[in-house]
Amino acid sequence: MKRIRVLAVDDSALMRNLLSAVINQQPEMEMVGTAPDPLIARELIKKLNPDVLTLDIDMPRMDGLEFLARLMRLRPMPVVMISSMTTRGSKATLMALEQGAVDFLPKPDQQVAGDLDNWSVLVAEKIRAAANASLNRRHAAIPQRPPLRGVHVRQESIIAIGASTGGTEALRRVLMPLPLSCPGIVIAQHMPSGFTRSFAQRLDSLCDIAVREGQDGEPVEPGTALIAPGDRHMHLVRHGKGYIVKLSDAPPVNRHRPSVDVLFDSVAQQAGRHASAAILTGMGSDGARGLLQLRNAGAYTLAQSEATCVVFGMPREAIALGAAHQVVDLDDISQRLLDSFNSNKKRDKTDSRRSGEKPHVG
Repeated sequence: MKRIRVLAVDDSALMRNLLSAVINQQPEMEMVGTAPDPLIARELIKKLNPDVLTLDIDMPRMDGLEFLARLMRLRPMPVVMISSMTTRGSKATLMALEQGAVDFLPKPDQQVAGDLDNWSVLVAEKIRAAANASLNRRHAAIPQRPPLRGVHVRQESIIAIGASTGGTEALRRVLMPLPLSCPGIVIAQHMPSGFTRSFAQRLDSLCDIAVREGQDGEPVEPGTALIAPGDRHMHLVRHGKGYIVKLSDAPPVNRHRPSVDVLFDSVAQQAGRHASAAILTGMGSDGARGLLQLRNAGAYTLAQSEATCVVFGMPREAIALGAAHQVVDLDDISQRLLDSFNSNKKRDKTDSRRSGEKPHVG
C-alpha cells in the first residue's frame, strides 16, 4: 500500500516532533520532512514531493496564509492547517480554508494536553481525508444565476444542513444565494470550540440572511441560520408553533460534537414533514442515519453529489442507506431546498425509496 507522504511546516520544534511522532505511528503514513518556515518548506516540497502538507499560520520569514496563497497558485496540494485557538488564529484559519486548505485542527493546548491520544487520532484522520480530497472541486466559480425564488414560509418550516471536511466552503455556496424569505436554518458543521463564532460572523458578512452561532434557547427564525457551537450538540425543540435550539454537552456521537446525527434526529422528531435537509461534503458517516430518520418522518432530503464534494464520505453513506430523495450538485442545493416547500409531493412517505428505486440524480 502506498504511504501518505507528509511534510510539516511549523516554527515550533516541539510541534514538528509531535507531528512526526503521530504521523510515523500510522501504518499508511510517513513524515518525509519538516520545515521551520515556508521558505525552507518551498525547497523541501520540490525535493520530497509530499502528498499532504500541515501548515502553521504564525511563522517567521513568511506568514502561513501568504505561503498558502502562493502554493495554491503555483503547486496546488492538500493542506491541513494546524494553528493556535486564538481569535486571530480562528479568523486566519477560515481565510486559509477559503484560499484552498482542505481542513484544520487546533494545536494542542492546556485544555487538551491530557488528551493527546484523541488529538493524534484527529490529526491522522484529517491527513487521511486530505490525501483523498478533490482539490479541483474547491474553487469553481459560483455560477451567475437569477436570484433564488422565495417561498411562503410557514412557521413550522425548517431547513437542516450537516457538513464536515470541505463544509465551510460548501456552506458558503449554499447559504449565500438564499433570500431573506427562506425558512429558518439549523446547521451542524464539524468544527472545534473557538472557531464557529468566527465562521458564523464570516458567513453573516457574505449572506443576505443572518448567520449566527446558536445560543441555548434561541428561536429559529425565517431568514436566519444558526450554526451549532464547536464542541456542543445542537437539538431542535418545538416552541409554540415554531422552534428553539437547545445545546448539550452530552458525549460525542460518531466521535463528533456537534454531531449531524444528533441535529437531524431532533429535526425529524420535532419537525418531520415540515423539514427539508441536506447532507454535504465530509468524511465518515455522521448524519447518514439522521438523514434517513428525516426521510422516514416525511422530510425532503438531499445529498451532495460526488462530482462536487471535496470528500464524498458522508453523502455516500447517506445515499447507500436510501436516505436521500435526490443527489444534487452543490450549486443546485439552495434552490432545491426552497422548491421543496412549494411541493407537496416530497411529503409523500410512499416514495421511491420504498419501492426500491435509487435516489434521483440531478
